[in-house]
Amino acid sequence: MGLFGFGNNASKVNEGGFMDAIRCDEPSYLIWKWRPAGQEANTTKKENAIRYGSTVRVKDGEVAVFVYNQKDGTQQDFIEGPFDKKIETANFPVLASIVGLAFGGASPFQAEVYYINLAGIIQIKFAIPYFDVFDPRQPDLGVPVAVRGTMSFKIADYREFIKLHRLVNFDLDAFQKQIKDACVKYVKDTVINIVDNIPLVQIEKKIMAVSDAIEERLKKRLQSEFGVVVSSVDIATIEVDKTSDAYVTLKSVTQDIQIQFTKTQANVNLDTMKAQSAVNIQNMQDMQRINAENMEESLRIQREEAQRAQKLQTEGANFMAHQLNQQTKVALAGTDALGQLGANGGMNMGGNGAFNPGAMMASMAVGGAVGQNMAGMMNNMMGGIQGVPGMTPNMAPPPPPMPPQIQFNVVVNGQSAGPFDMNALQQMIAAGTLTKDTLVWKVGMPAWAAASTVPELASLFTPAVPPVPPVPGNPGVPPVPPSL
Repeated sequence: MGLFGFGNNASKVNEGGFMDAIRCDEPSYLIWKWRPAGQEANTTKKENAIRYGSTVRVKDGEVAVFVYNQKDGTQQDFIEGPFDKKIETANFPVLASIVGLAFGGASPFQAEVYYINLAGIIQIKFAIPYFDVFDPRQPDLGVPVAVRGTMSFKIADYREFIKLHRLVNFDLDAFQKQIKDACVKYVKDTVINIVDNIPLVQIEKKIMAVSDAIEERLKKRLQSEFGVVVSSVDIATIEVDKTSDAYVTLKSVTQDIQIQFTKTQANVNLDTMKAQSAVNIQNMQDMQRINAENMEESLRIQREEAQRAQKLQTEGANFMAHQLNQQTKVALAGTDALGQLGANGGMNMGGNGAFNPGAMMASMAVGGAVGQNMAGMMNNMMGGIQGVPGMTPNMAPPPPPMPPQIQFNVVVNGQSAGPFDMNALQQMIAAGTLTKDTLVWKVGMPAWAAASTVPELASLFTPAVPPVPPVPGNPGVPPVPPSL
């Protein structure tokens, strides 16, 4: 014979009333107590007891709580939805432990059944009449403020909820009143304290900030005190009594403070603008000075480079004349040596008129060399004079003009270097120091330019084309390329 079966005790099936279907058909509820049809709640009649084999139905989003009042305390079985089965030992572990075999599977057992709605959300509208709120800038002025809104909550942890509330004769209206009273208390306290961060005259414009602050506070309080979870707090209006004397006084004081603040801020902004303008002017003057110094230095370098180039060109033009002067000095020195020889008695025969053959030979060698040099120079000069139209042998020929020396300054590591002649530039190209993109400049150019764009240097970067070997038997004709 099973605990909840009938077996041989089928004759006792009528004992204790009919079978029941335990379920909740209420359309809207938070806590609902089940009882057999036609019976009052909390009756002690045996017919109101629950029989073994009764069907329990629990919808999704709700939980059924079977409460057993025992001598050692209250115990509960929790059936979470969805559930639709007969009462069995496996589903009611507490019931299986307290009901013995003495009933024979036919006697009913005593239990209270409560349905808790976990999916339903309860809304409570609240309206808090005028209460005084004090602005921290004027703590003696209490301004009347009223608040209206809606709070939504639900039961999430039903076990915690049952610990905080007695389910027997649960009155939803009384429970909502408790929630509402707590909500009003915390809303008032939040509004009073939030004006420390929000000016009271602007609180009507800060409904969202006030709602968020109230919701955060209510969630913690109501969950710990009532076991419910706050879904949302929506403040509809925050109304300040603008007809009160306190509000008029506060508004006037606030306007004066705002005007003074605006003036102060304007002065601060003006001082900031002046300071910024002074800094900008100083920066501009510094930049102009630096640019002028850089320009002066660049012009000085260009002048020195131009003077140096001109000096080199002049020295090259006067080189021939300088060489002629040096040779003339050598000839004059030789002549002077011959004169000294004659002054000393001509062919000195040695001491006391003795013949000195070494001195004579030296004098003759010097004279011969000088004479030869002078003859060569005179021949060259005469040949140059005869080749110049309008020149006579008695006229000194002008030195031939020197070819112009092309020299460039080169930018190396961000600095100007040079000037360099063409030979030096070719060596720099071979060493990789001078490339096509290197900036160069010479006297007469308006600005620096890439080396490949300067006509005098462009050819230096063109690789030499190797000569094509002639085809045997047909000189001058390049070989035919192999067929592809």
